Amino acid sequence: MAEDAAGVDETLLAELEAALADGAPGRVRARIGALHGADQAEFLRYLPPELRESFVDRLEDVLDPEFLSYVDEEFRADLVRSLGPERTATALANLETDDAIDFLEELDDAQQLQVLAALPLSERQEVEKSLQYAEDSAGRLMQRAFVALPDYWVVGQAIDYLRNHPELPDDFYDIYLVSPRFEPVGSIPLSMVLRSVRSTPLRQLRTKDLHLVHAHDDQEDVARTFRKYGLVSAPVVAERGRLIGVITVDDVVHVIEEEAEEDILKLGGVSESDTLRPLGSTIKKRQPWLVVNLATAILAASVIAQFEASIEAIVALAVLMPIVASMGGNCGSQTLTIMVRGLATGEITAANAGRVLRKELVVGVAHGTTFLVLGAIVSLVWFGYPELALVFGLALFVTLAFSALVGVLIPLALQRLKIDPAVASAVFVTTVTDVFGFFTFLGVATLVLL
Repeated sequence: MAEDAAGVDETLLAELEAALADGAPGRVRARIGALHGADQAEFLRYLPPELRESFVDRLEDVLDPEFLSYVDEEFRADLVRSLGPERTATALANLETDDAIDFLEELDDAQQLQVLAALPLSERQEVEKSLQYAEDSAGRLMQRAFVALPDYWVVGQAIDYLRNHPELPDDFYDIYLVSPRFEPVGSIPLSMVLRSVRSTPLRQLRTKDLHLVHAHDDQEDVARTFRKYGLVSAPVVAERGRLIGVITVDDVVHVIEEEAEEDILKLGGVSESDTLRPLGSTIKKRQPWLVVNLATAILAASVIAQFEASIEAIVALAVLMPIVASMGGNCGSQTLTIMVRGLATGEITAANAGRVLRKELVVGVAHGTTFLVLGAIVSLVWFGYPELALVFGLALFVTLAFSALVGVLIPLALQRLKIDPAVASAVFVTTVTDVFGFFTFLGVATLVLL
């Protein structure tokens, strides 16, 4: 079986393409229907655009309803147009609340309203309640189906309740104990309940620490809480402490992956993954940052223009100048990467920012000292000009130390200004290190050599 890096069966993909192109997918229907919903969504991803609608239309009856929760965001609007609001709603009604919301929030307002109107009343009410919360909040992330029992029950009552109520979630990890006001007062792992004697009071089994998540908490904060305490699930409470939902670790894994991908793309000046987007959309989303880069490049070039006479007098300056800028940019990028990650994960805060700044400055000075010596030696061997070697080495030292400094200060300043450091830091750090490196090298060379 030939598979690519994503685990897609290439042989089956080729057969599927041929069958859909011929209008006769019957010969692969059984094999597609036997796949997990995530694998079915993968086949949709890798099909040519002109066959995706045919895939959904002709194989709808064998697709797992959970297929919808794995479909790429780029395809969801087209999928709703192919299925229609009613068939989409029928499939969404079979999903957990959080998965249904995840699908719906990527649709435009018109499509979202059409699908909501087609949902059964009970499901629609639950989904609409969650959609009232901010997009990246715990209220959107949670699922509203959970198991909550009075804390005065015993294990036997709990087990009988679980057996006799088929409407409970298909998968759950913890049982939450609640007060008469439906406030969570503890939780018990399901495995502990099953291993305990039937007469044991539930309050004797409850865990000591209950890590509550508030519905308005940001999903990144939720992910940090799960990682810090090694949680499998966590209860979500409303403003007055009433239990309204639960977040499970599978949802948090998705958040961690999503946030990491978002930060990586932003560092490259790309707002979101556009591998599968139309050509025009890709161009439109990437060009603004290229315009910003053009402006910053012109600024750096204007600094070089101020020293045109020096460069004409000593041609070696034009040879060595890009090295200074490149070394400064790389040093700044190293520090910037550490800072953006630290700020995103909460490792770097106002409390330890000063210590981080001092450490990175020492690292920059250490790098500068090393490359002062190496740069001077290389320049001396290359051009045989001791004064030029000294200037080049000093420029590397000052630029590397300064680059480490701005790699810390710029993301901290942007965060203080409520600007996402992952979006804007790279442009500013690159520009500042280039301008400073050119100015330092050419300025010192003008003073010393001319």
